[in-house]
Amino acid sequence: MKFFKSKTLFIKVSTFCFLITLAQVAFSQQADSTQVPIYVGGAVNLTHNGISLLPSFSLGKPAAMFDLVVSRKRLSFEPQFRFALEGKPWNFLFWWRYKLLRTSKWAVNIGTHPAIAFRERTYLINGEPKNVMISQRVLATEFSPNYNVAKNISLGLYYLYAHGFEFDATQNIHFLALRSNFSLIRLSNQYYLRLVPQVYYLKMDSKDGFYTNANITLAKKNSPITIASILSKTIQTDITGKDFVWNVSVNYAFGKNYNGK
Repeated sequence: MKFFKSKTLFIKVSTFCFLITLAQVAFSQQADSTQVPIYVGGAVNLTHNGISLLPSFSLGKPAAMFDLVVSRKRLSFEPQFRFALEGKPWNFLFWWRYKLLRTSKWAVNIGTHPAIAFRERTYLINGEPKNVMISQRVLATEFSPNYNVAKNISLGLYYLYAHGFEFDATQNIHFLALRSNFSLIRLSNQYYLRLVPQVYYLKMDSKDGFYTNANITLAKKNSPITIASILSKTIQTDITGKDFVWNVSVNYAFGKNYNGK
């Protein structure tokens, strides 16, 4: 009984955060929208292989992802909804992010989110094995300092700590990455690449490992559609997962500033 009460409370808290954010946006738009615009946007992503940096959270089959963002000044709410293409939920994340520092050279972000990850488990029901969809609750926080080395080139650290609430799932996750960002790599007058390589350390309870991966995006000038790929390779680990994974995805992005005029 305690388990179900805590799960219900977790869902209520997540929903409450979402509603409070919408209320803040609506109020701020009425009170001060002529001075500070509100940005509303997002992206739709289709991929043949749903990958997560945390191996146990990867889907491993075709997926659709819906990312939304509502931001004003330094604060943003960025919910993410991910599904297998047959319609089954994969995971839902409700990110709150805050731009802690912005200078010509430095950008420092902090964030937190409650999340729900969905998994299929096989149970014996009336003597027959049945696949049952279960949910796992996770609460995470992140810290991300980045330094602009040159125009369109930056280096940064990314740290995430996540805590799982289910007794039969991972309880403590530490993720530390060293990453670089090469944006607007010009291929022609119309096309350009973005490359984000990183190496990272991952610890999940008593198991850990080292990995490397890269995000590659091909974009066309003034087009909302991009083609992207993730390549991930294990360096050394005792965490269960594939040694090498990759995917290709098609993305559609949208967004607009609203100033209430």
